[in-house]
Amino acid sequence: MKRQFTAYILLFSLLVTSCTEKTIDLSDYGIHPNTGENSSPLFAEALKRLEADVSKNEKTYIKLSPGRYDFYPEKATEKELYISNHDQDNPKSIGILFENMQNVIFDAQGSELIFHGRMLPVTFINSKNSTLKNFSIDFENPHISQVKILENDTINHSIIYQVAPWVEYEIRDSTFIAKGLGWEHTPRHGIAFEENTKRLVYQTSDIYVGSKHVVELEPRIIKAYHWDNKKLIPGTVVVMRSYHRPTPSIFVSHNENTILENIKIHYAEGMGLLAQMSENITLDHFSVCLRGEDDPRYFTTQADATHFSGCKGTIISKNGTYEGMMDDAINVHGTYLKIMKRIDDHTLEAHYMHGQSYGFEWGRTGDTTQFIKAATMEITGEKNVIQSIKAVDKPDYHGAKIFHIAFAEPLDTLVNENGSFGIENLEWTPEVIFTDNVIRNNRARGSLFSTPKKTRVENNLFDHTSGTAILLCGDCNGWYETGACCDVIIRNNTFINSLTNMFQFTNAIISIYPEIPDLNHQHRYFHSNILIENNTFETFDTPIVYAKSVDGIIFRNNTIHHNTDYPAFHWNKYPFLFERVINWTIENNEFDKGFDVQKYDKIEN
Repeated sequence: MKRQFTAYILLFSLLVTSCTEKTIDLSDYGIHPNTGENSSPLFAEALKRLEADVSKNEKTYIKLSPGRYDFYPEKATEKELYISNHDQDNPKSIGILFENMQNVIFDAQGSELIFHGRMLPVTFINSKNSTLKNFSIDFENPHISQVKILENDTINHSIIYQVAPWVEYEIRDSTFIAKGLGWEHTPRHGIAFEENTKRLVYQTSDIYVGSKHVVELEPRIIKAYHWDNKKLIPGTVVVMRSYHRPTPSIFVSHNENTILENIKIHYAEGMGLLAQMSENITLDHFSVCLRGEDDPRYFTTQADATHFSGCKGTIISKNGTYEGMMDDAINVHGTYLKIMKRIDDHTLEAHYMHGQSYGFEWGRTGDTTQFIKAATMEITGEKNVIQSIKAVDKPDYHGAKIFHIAFAEPLDTLVNENGSFGIENLEWTPEVIFTDNVIRNNRARGSLFSTPKKTRVENNLFDHTSGTAILLCGDCNGWYETGACCDVIIRNNTFINSLTNMFQFTNAIISIYPEIPDLNHQHRYFHSNILIENNTFETFDTPIVYAKSVDGIIFRNNTIHHNTDYPAFHWNKYPFLFERVINWTIENNEFDKGFDVQKYDKIEN
């Protein structure tokens, strides 16, 4: 009888489950592929209707018929959004806005989402237990202009280049003007790529580009006078760009338990993905990549491929490909507020400081915080809990730069406006699992981690990242990005020819480089407990690990092979260059050139 009762219960549960699942086909809402029409208003109307149709208590599958969908700014959803590490111009024109959703799975079934003008393609906010999957995002006319060098007259200091066929431009007052629907600019800088490999040209980094003093010899063939760069041999591909980053391709905010699966970002004027103030995010086969080996483009995103600001829970990024972007494959951090005024023994006035990082929620009542002395990046005083937080310059945090924060316990007397101090929110710090990814042929760095929670970087291929492959940072002086790493494992990765170019923080293949203006007066250590093991380094140069202000590094069971693919050039002539590092171990590694820690390394406690 008991078994029969249990069987009835199970059957009832299955029936309930089946009754609480729903499938919605967006073609029933008038959205069809391959029409060429503007999908922006169609999605805006459909998702507005769907918000009422989707129940929080049932799983809802929203399906999109496979094909191409075009999105234009006209009649798109407009929303004022403050997005971390992006230009804070508003409002944003949004192609697809998912908001206030629970238990939703959006399956685009391999569709191509093509955007025009300047838009934020996909926004996913205030949602729980939801998934986006099976689509790609691209722009018909990217804001980066690609050209190919045809002739380089190094004697007369001029270069002739050919403009890629998809680029819209005009020559105005002897100036190259890149333009598109609702936008135009004159590119000032660029990145040079090898024609056949799509790798960055050795020792070029960020270059000046010939957009001034130009003449059009014939359609799409331009001669730039006063463009002098001997490394730009005929065939070199140059992507000419600005430093604008108005929006990412996908924006995730105030979400819980988000999955992004089998998504390809082919271009974004900002980052591929920006997630902020969200808990538990999984990227599985999420890629920022070219369209394949035959893609005529050499670039993807204007900035990072993926970026996580002020998130918590666990961030998982696995099975992705990140290539051709203008910054890191992944960057994980929080944001320091700078203390501007001590109001009383419990209350501080604190400001967002960077022009691209303000206006979003920073903290909540009950969050645990700590205080950092900017000059030495040392913790000052005890941890404290937020009792209340109130925006001063806005009605709420939306768009705010200035906060009054009251704390539960009295503040240390040292924490005041007379020194330079930052506040770090320890609640909004995530664990990170970054595994089985390919990072290649990008500008600047491979990956950047700044979180005190567990960080696992395993089984990845870092292939010609051009700068440092892995950076552990922390900065209360410029970008104001927290914080100290306290538990890091870098294991079973392969590094191939990093450091072909010099960018910020590029001191070694693995660079542990917090910004500490006054290292000589630092008494504590910033990072700690870093294990680097079972990795393979294929390199043409010397630097393997640089570390500053670390208590505890183990470098063991790694293999280091040297090649002659490029001439060695790096200023750092030590495999291991340590500044203020204690409790370090270097053991059981295989160096093809041999290794003597006393002879070849500079390690300072």
